[in-house]
Amino acid sequence: MSEQANTPQPALKRLEKLVGIWTLTGRTLDSEVDNITGSVTIEWLLDGFFLQQRGEIAMIGFKGQSLEILSYDPETDTFPSLVYSNMGSVPLPYCWDVQGEVVTHWTEGSKYTGTFSEDGNTLSGGWRPVEGVEAEPGGAYDAVMTRRQ
Repeated sequence: MSEQANTPQPALKRLEKLVGIWTLTGRTLDSEVDNITGSVTIEWLLDGFFLQQRGEIAMIGFKGQSLEILSYDPETDTFPSLVYSNMGSVPLPYCWDVQGEVVTHWTEGSKYTGTFSEDGNTLSGGWRPVEGVEAEPGGAYDAVMTRRQ
């Protein structure tokens, strides 16, 4: 086996700023007060070949849990992922990109865009439906993730 086959893709280093334990707060667009809470843990898997995100979120009377595994696709220079959640038994495909301080995360029908603070300990952004798609209940919201560790 070649040395290169044993080395994670260098582009995965763009995800390093996501690694940590985060607290999430936010609000649906129809609310004047925070009505979303949660936590997210993001860590490397298999010596940096993959990134894992485990999360819990409470919003609009629903408590969601998810496990997401990210990889790297050199053809698109993006980070495809699969999300396993308590919302269904079929994993859902998502995609990520991190360019500088801007993070995008999307799936068919909706997209998150967020920006890291100068110190890298806060990620602020929001989920919105893509043009021509109506938002599902709770599908459009703003959120702030704050690094705890």
